[in-house]
This record gives sequence, C-alpha cells and structure tokens, in this order.
Amino acid sequence: MHHLGPIAGIAAHGDWIATAGYDNQVILWDARKREALARANHDHLVNQCAFSSDGRWLVSASSDYSARVWSLPSLQLHTVLRGHGDDVDMAAFSPDDRSIATCALDRVVRTFDRDGRCLREMRGHTGNVLALAWSRDGARLVSSSVDGTIRIWDAALGVPLGVADLQVRTDSVEIAGDGLIYAGDDRGRIAIIRNGTPTFVDAHRAGVKKIALLESRGVLASLSYDRTIAVWRIGPPGELELLGRSTLPAEIWARAAAVLADGRIATGTFGSTYAIFDHQSAAWNLEGVAAGPAINAVATLGDRTLSVGDAGTVRVDGQATAHLGSLCNFLVASGDRAFAGGQLGRLFDVTTGEILHEHHSPLNCGVAFEREGVPHLAVGTYTGEILVFAVGADGRPALARTLDAYENAVKGLSCSGDLLFSVCASTDISWHRIGDWSLHRRIAGAHERIANACCAVGEETFASVGRDRTLRLWEPQGAQVYPSQHPNSIKCIAVDDEHRVVATGSYGGTVAFFDVLRRQWISLQRPTSAGISSIAWDRSRRRFLAASYDGHIYPVAA
Repeated sequence: MHHLGPIAGIAAHGDWIATAGYDNQVILWDARKREALARANHDHLVNQCAFSSDGRWLVSASSDYSARVWSLPSLQLHTVLRGHGDDVDMAAFSPDDRSIATCALDRVVRTFDRDGRCLREMRGHTGNVLALAWSRDGARLVSSSVDGTIRIWDAALGVPLGVADLQVRTDSVEIAGDGLIYAGDDRGRIAIIRNGTPTFVDAHRAGVKKIALLESRGVLASLSYDRTIAVWRIGPPGELELLGRSTLPAEIWARAAAVLADGRIATGTFGSTYAIFDHQSAAWNLEGVAAGPAINAVATLGDRTLSVGDAGTVRVDGQATAHLGSLCNFLVASGDRAFAGGQLGRLFDVTTGEILHEHHSPLNCGVAFEREGVPHLAVGTYTGEILVFAVGADGRPALARTLDAYENAVKGLSCSGDLLFSVCASTDISWHRIGDWSLHRRIAGAHERIANACCAVGEETFASVGRDRTLRLWEPQGAQVYPSQHPNSIKCIAVDDEHRVVATGSYGGTVAFFDVLRRQWISLQRPTSAGISSIAWDRSRRRFLAASYDGHIYPVAA
C-alpha cells in the first residue's frame, strides 16, 4: 500500500502516522517500521486527517464535500459528516473526543458529534476557511481563512468571540495551552496572537503553508513555499527562537507536517509515503518516497505532445526525454522550444533540462507572446509576481521585467493584442499593457471563489474559470457569467485556434465545452474519475488534449 499522488495531510499519534492523499486515499502507518497497516478511500481528494486523543478514531477531510470518521486500526468507516457545500479542508477532534470540527471552502465552520449529527454552524468568514484548531479545554475554536482573518468561536454555542485581522491569507493555525494563537500567513510571517492582538515574526520569504506545534517539547515547525522548513523554540509568551532552518528536498510538499513525540517532523511528499526530518542533525529520511504518475501540464509543439507532472519527467509522445528534478506545474511552447516550471521556482528548458532562472517561490503558469517582434514569455508566481522574459535569437529567455501584480498566487496568464491578462487566487483579475507594462485595469473579486485559469478568445477578449464553477467572458465592452455543469471546481481552460470552442476541465474529471459564438455550453463528458489538470489544443489533429492526475492524456472533442 502506498500513495499514488501528493500527500496533503499528515497526523501522528503514538506509534501511528496517518496520511491523506490526492489519490483519494487515507493510509495508516506503523511509524516504527514505516509500514502501511490499512487504507480507506474518499470519493475525491483527501486534504487533511487527525487522530482522536484516545487513539481510537481517525477523521479525514475531503474535496468530496465530506469528512469521515474511521475506527482504528482497521480504518473501517464509522460515519460520514455531511453538510458542507464545498471542499472540506480540515477536520479535528475536540480534546475530549466528543465533538469534531470541520472547515470548508464554503466559508463555514461546523461541529458534529462522533455519530455525524451537526451540532453548530459558524458563519462569518468571507473567504474559504482553510484551517482550524481547538483550545486545550475544548471551549474555543479558532479558524483561519483566505479573507485574512483569524476568528475565535465559542465551540458550545457557535457564536463569535473575537477576530484578529492579519489582512493576508492564512493557511495554518495552532493554539497553545496558554491560549496563544500561532498562524502562518502568505507574507511568510508567523503571527502570535494574544487577546486578539497579533505580533509577527518574519519567518520565510514566501507563504507559510503549514505550522505544526508540539507543546510538550516547546517546538513549532513552519514550512513554506520558499522551500525551507524552520524549527522554533517557544520561549517567553510571544517569542519564537529559531533553532534551525533547512532546505526542503524536491520531494517534499510544504503543505503537510506533524511533529512526532521524539521531536522529529513527519512531512508530506509528492508521492508514495511520508518523509522524516530530524532538525537536530538537519537530516532527511526519504526512504520509499517516489512521486506518482500525475500529469500537471500538457502542450503541443508542432505535431508532438509534451507533458510533465509531479515527478518532473518530461515526456514527448509518451516517451521520457528529460528529468527536471522538480514537480512542474506548466508547459509553454515558444517557437521550436518549450519551457516548464514549478515547485522549486525554477524555469527549465524542456529539451535540455537546463535551469534558466530561479525564483524564490513556486512558478504556477506561463504564456508565450510577441512584443515588438521579439518572442516573450510571461510566468506567474506563487508570491504574486509576473516574470517577463525576452527570448533571444538563441532561444534562451532573459528576465526583462518583474510585474508586482498581486499579493497572492498568479493562477493563469493569457495574451491578446496589446494586453496581458492574469487571474489570481485572491479572485482578482488584471490587464497589463504589453507596450509599456502599465496596469491597464484591475477587478477585485472578479470570481466568487479562487480563479484558476484563463485563455484569450478573441481580440482583447478573455475567458476565465475557477472554483465558483463558472466561465466568465471579459470583453472590452463588458463581462458575462456562464455557470457550468461541472460538479467540481474548474481547474483548466483552452481554446481552439479559431476561437470558436473553449474546453474546460474540472477536479472531478469532467470536460465541458463552450461555444464562444453562440455563448452557450454544448456538451459535458467525463473521461476519467481523476481530476483534469491541464487542457491544450492539438492543432495538428484538430482536437483537445486533457491531461489527468491519473497519469493519462485523453483526446477529447466537443
């Protein structure tokens, strides 16, 4: 037994470790032998998991809109916690194990009893709720969100007790026994909140994706998209002392971590099993870790099909041609060359594997275009910059400009005429003038949920998609919204070379087509039960190619 995709959540209890995977699996491990003992499945990605304090139960949170309670060690299903209207990002037992709290992208925090009855709904967040934690006495709940707030709730009554406004997305939160709240934010800071007032420690150069607390040892670990893990000693109230910092190996996903009883740190990876970090020796144990088959990006270069994914292996027409050593998120063809980038912040030449540029945070997306007859490449980063490269006669890109476009991740880029269009995880969108790189226009909250991708569908006309499951057309004269039939968040988008048909792919494995001229959806199909990660137009064969997290590329047509 092992994971076939990234491990997004990890929990520890005594001699057990549990992992939650993007392959829909929950796996229970013997921590001493690093052997899998049992596994269970959700209907979609599993985002987090947590043990009960008595070690009898495990709860898991999933993008199938549910949390599930499993008995241990068999991982037999006990009950399903229903009611959320979007991905459940986290679930955790109360200290007395009588209640379970959940938070979701529907912006609601809920509590349930262990048999699945909903006890309370807590509303107030204006953005996706990403993490929660119980106070040691079980009287309070704390939640963090993309809306930049930390909210404190009365767990029994479900009413708000206070709000700390950090003004930036916060992915992870912990509560210590003395009531201090620790939170990691998208500016790379650890906030220490006392009586609703935050003070900040500048911890990382990019967003903190996970903090993990082991109060019995006075240790806090923070993992960031700057590709480092930092370990802190908890000193006098409100102080953190840095014990050490280490670069994350390429196999590590900064989203998941748990501090073990002996002080070592178990972390998520991009496949197979978890990793172990010993901060005292700064040594990593990556035994058994291997990235799964997931494809994250597909593109065409002439009549050839290129792909790359979690393992960083570039394939041309299905045959491995290069190993980039990093999970890659995108592929862009420019002329007779192609470029890729991803988790390590490195821009690669796909043919040679050469590192062409290195940024301090992951690279998410890219687009090729021309400016004054010179080929250019724009790359969107996790920390909100758009990196603009001029491609020389030798085919090598050189950084020409950095646009400080957003405070959150740039999720999609496209170009038409004199406009560079971008969409952001914050739900904002922007247009930049290619002629002088000035900001032409910006719309805050253009989507109701995270915007994931975009494409050009005409002269200075663009389409965007996101978690709100809509396609939005942005024309010079105005905007139109077209709700889709996708049951899950829309991940990717592409258009044919005549700008007549748009193809969209969802995390639920569905592909839907939109007729640009008639302004209507025309068909929906589901080539796989795994998510669709990327879609590209195959000009030579007049079809779309849909890449999936299951490692396959599916030819699809409207």
